[in-house]
Amino acid sequence: MKTVPIKTVDVFTSTPFKGNPVAVVLDGTGLSTAQMQQIASWTNLSETAFVLPATALGADYNVRIFTPGGEMPFAGHPTIGTAHALLEAGTIAARDGALLQQCPAGLVRLTVETATDGARWISFDLPKPSCTALDAAQADELHAILKTPLAQGIAPHLVDVGARWVIAQLPSATAVLDCVPDLARMKVQDIKGRHTGVVIFGPHAARTEAQIEVRAFAPAHGVSEDPVCGSGNGSLAAYLRHTGQADLSGREFLASQGVRVGRSGKIRLSISDDVIRVGGNAITCIDGSIRLP
Repeated sequence: MKTVPIKTVDVFTSTPFKGNPVAVVLDGTGLSTAQMQQIASWTNLSETAFVLPATALGADYNVRIFTPGGEMPFAGHPTIGTAHALLEAGTIAARDGALLQQCPAGLVRLTVETATDGARWISFDLPKPSCTALDAAQADELHAILKTPLAQGIAPHLVDVGARWVIAQLPSATAVLDCVPDLARMKVQDIKGRHTGVVIFGPHAARTEAQIEVRAFAPAHGVSEDPVCGSGNGSLAAYLRHTGQADLSGREFLASQGVRVGRSGKIRLSISDDVIRVGGNAITCIDGSIRLP
């Protein structure tokens, strides 16, 4: 019976059980798409990543990412979690503080740096986003789904970075935390629009560590609420830039996510005219192997 190595990595935290876990199968060679989907459904995490040999010039590794309900061309916290797992296993090494990931969405550049307190930060360059404002009917439906007022004067947008997130800005962090969306209705809308899900965010009061509070919902992919979402945070950063709000919280700032599901995720966002970077810490919680039938 064949076994394959696997790690469960908690991402966007340096404290076990406070971030967003991703299962990383360190060697997916020989696994079929059906087997990958079966394993991802079994782990029942928001994403499971499968590492494969790189086929693109210059790439350090290749990765396929699955939710319990299907494959994603790109996702944020699995990107950071996979890099962490491979660095920890000694399978790869950063070159001049950088890595290059291959995935169905293309090549993704990552940077690896150690802070003065010894914490390792892994950041990825967000794939080039496309931003499209929702029309009036779509915005009205989103308002009905979220059951809470949106920020005035700023339309929700669909941001496509491989993952396709609807981004909605709320008046405050409190409004974000109090939101109780209609997930069944959201699922119907997301399937219709081929959305990954919906990200909501709002500003914190002054003098808090994080400038914004974020929540992400992906019921169409079997994930009612994603604890801490890398591609979703990157997409909201793209939304801020696209809507002329890039200086709302400063070009580099922290976002917090996960309070409503018992987590304490921190995401470092960096916005420039050329690139958006999404960064976080990671820690391994499970290190072992799984048996294949």
